[in-house]
Amino acid sequence: MIEFRNVSKQYPPDATALRDVSFTVAKGELVFLAGPSGAGKSTLLKMIAAVERPSAGQVIVNGQDIARIKPAAVPFLRRNLGLIFQQQRLLTDRSILANVMLPLLVTGASRAQAEQRARAALDKVGLLERADAQPLALSGGEQQRVSIARAIVNRPQVILADEPTANLDRASANKVLDALKAFHSVGVTCLISSHDEQMLDAAARVIHLKHGQLEVAA
Repeated sequence: MIEFRNVSKQYPPDATALRDVSFTVAKGELVFLAGPSGAGKSTLLKMIAAVERPSAGQVIVNGQDIARIKPAAVPFLRRNLGLIFQQQRLLTDRSILANVMLPLLVTGASRAQAEQRARAALDKVGLLERADAQPLALSGGEQQRVSIARAIVNRPQVILADEPTANLDRASANKVLDALKAFHSVGVTCLISSHDEQMLDAAARVIHLKHGQLEVAA
């Protein structure tokens, strides 16, 4: 599903985010990315989503070479990806139901279909009863679960989550992780970056990055 072949990423003038990184993620796997701040975890996830392109090497996602994909094809690539990035915020001028409906509406779904699927997505993360609430009325953990619902409403093949439990208390972090594991259990490929030691200790597979380089691929 995902393959990195000797991938490096440099930013001008001389900053190296990733250096000669190679690994594969099979369809249906749940893989964690570990490493300190600045290790390259966010850059790696952004490459999979074609937010960033490699400076060298190949990033292959579902058979497509990210370096060769045309800008017009990027939205079609991302329809198969559920993106949970730290900089993606909920829109505070509308309900959480409207937030989750938005990805479907922009891809041409009818309002009725979008609402039906958005309610189903909220139900899966345990927030259907809060559908009409405004984002600012929710806790940080609840807002993150809404972000997960928004990411999976298009029924993606892959979920990419960048520090989804950052700044959450343990109970909220566990609920977020449980929601992600629920999607993995039905065959969704999940790649999650985290520095949460408790979460990583329980992981079946962890890819470790340090200073942009691969340390261990278990």
